[in-house]
Amino acid sequence: MLIETEATPNPATLKFLPGRPVMEVGTRDFASPEEAEASPLAEALFTLGDVTGVFFGRDFISVTIAPGSDWRDAKPDVLGILLDHFAANMPLFRTASAGFSVPAESADFGDNPEDAEIIEQIKDLIETRVRPAVANDGGDIVYRGFDQGKVYLQMQGACAGCPSSTATLKNGIEQLLKHYVPEVTEVRAV
Repeated sequence: MLIETEATPNPATLKFLPGRPVMEVGTRDFASPEEAEASPLAEALFTLGDVTGVFFGRDFISVTIAPGSDWRDAKPDVLGILLDHFAANMPLFRTASAGFSVPAESADFGDNPEDAEIIEQIKDLIETRVRPAVANDGGDIVYRGFDQGKVYLQMQGACAGCPSSTATLKNGIEQLLKHYVPEVTEVRAV
């Protein structure tokens, strides 16, 4: 089995492509060893010590290492864990774990029912134009709310904590949404 690797805009994150589906539906972001207990694979990656984040995409896994760590040292260990996992056809999640897709949309921003049409336009643009581009960089973006012209989005995987994520939000996503949905005045990360 061959697992390809790709660099991401986030120098602390590498994207690993096992050549087969990882997640059939949705994505899953693990930001701590405690969260990783839901997945034997994520848990094994966190045991390496340098790993600070694991993200499962449709056909890839993004792994983030701690500041000061070097991918020349960590990459062989990560590849070993991934090869062992996929070669043995082990399950991605423990059977008792639920909620392995994108977390439910937060109600923190209390979308106004009067904005339903605008929100659908925003979600459609995110799904068709933004998410595929962000997935190419080893991450994901999740809609979290719309309130008085402001769109709230959550960056995941390689995009969370990436030095260029602010530029992506402001110069890319915000401009796209403003162009197609005039009611959008700003995009913020949560």
